[in-house]
Order: sequence, then C-alpha cells, then structure tokens
Amino acid sequence: MCSSDRLFNRQTTVHQILGGGLVADVMLWRTKNVTVGILVVTLAAWLVFEKSGYTLLSLVSSVLLLLVTIFFLWAKSAAILNRPSPPLPDLYLSEEAVNDIAALVRGYINALLSTSKDVALGKDTRLFFKVAAYLCLISIIGGLTDFLTLGYTSLVIVLSIPALYERYEDYIDRCILMGCRKLQQLYVRFDVECLARVQKWILEKKKLS
Repeated sequence: MCSSDRLFNRQTTVHQILGGGLVADVMLWRTKNVTVGILVVTLAAWLVFEKSGYTLLSLVSSVLLLLVTIFFLWAKSAAILNRPSPPLPDLYLSEEAVNDIAALVRGYINALLSTSKDVALGKDTRLFFKVAAYLCLISIIGGLTDFLTLGYTSLVIVLSIPALYERYEDYIDRCILMGCRKLQQLYVRFDVECLARVQKWILEKKKLS
C-alpha cells in the first residue's frame, strides 16, 4: 500500500507514531501480559469504587492504614522473637530528583499560564475556539458519566483503538479515504449546483437595482 493510500500520506508505522517504546508495545498489545494486566487491575479498581462505595481518598487511607499496621506488628513481633525486621528499602528522595521534577512541572505550568493569558486576552482567536470546544465537550461528557467511569472507558479505548487500527490498517485507511473523496465530490456538486445559483441570483439582483 503506497503512502498516497494512507491517511495524511504518512510513511511511518502506527508503532513509530506512538513512540516505538514500551508504551507503544502496551497500546498495540505487543506485550499482551502487561496490557491484559493493566485492564484487569483497572477493571478491579473500578468495580471496587463503584460497588463498595469507597472514594479514592478513603480507599488509599484504608490501604495505608492496613500496611502500616502490618509492618508495625511485624517489627514488634520480630524484636520480641529475635527475628529480622521487615525488609523495607531506604525511603529517600534526593534533592537532584526533586529539582528535576520541579523544573519539569514549572515548565508545563508556565506554558499553560502563557497560553491561558493569550486566550483570555484574545490574542489567538483560533485557539480560543478550540479551548471553548474542548471545554464544552468535557462538560457534556462530565454530565453523562463520573470521573472513574470516564477514566476506565478512556483507558479501554486507548488500549483497543490503536491495536484494532494497526490490525485493519489497510481496510480502515481505504474506507476513510474513500469517504473523504465522496465528501469532496458532494461539496463540489453542492458548490456548483447551489452556491453558483445563489451567486448568479445575487448578481441578477444587483443588475436590476
């Protein structure tokens, strides 16, 4: 299949477009065990939140309380019975790591604030309409579902659509390009039959006036 028969005349594969690394392997099911594991774990987490009535904060607090209690009792019993203490690693965050994370976050926040200022001051009209459209879309979707369901659904889409597209790439590209050509033909027909008549009618009105 030549590049002209592909979407956007691209010459790269789907795997390369997604970065070609571990993330691309997971999204395209190259590492099936990891992908299935992610889906199973997230499905279990979604069921826990939906059916048990737990919130994220309450669940995290309960899990941390359980872990702290287990390690505390383990350490106390080990001291009494002369057993080794729990094998916990040294929990330490270096200053260099903190500075790198802070610099990265600072760069993203500054870029977001700069873009927000341009949108608020009307410096980029096209960007304003894009932001407004995205916010309206998020508002509509948020009114139809909750955050956890939306997150799980988005994950399922991310882990299924790219893989399905890669598998049926030729057929999907052919159908989309055929549809685009049909739309172009309809637009040309509409332009010739309707717009041309409107322009002709306007010219006739101007001549009569």
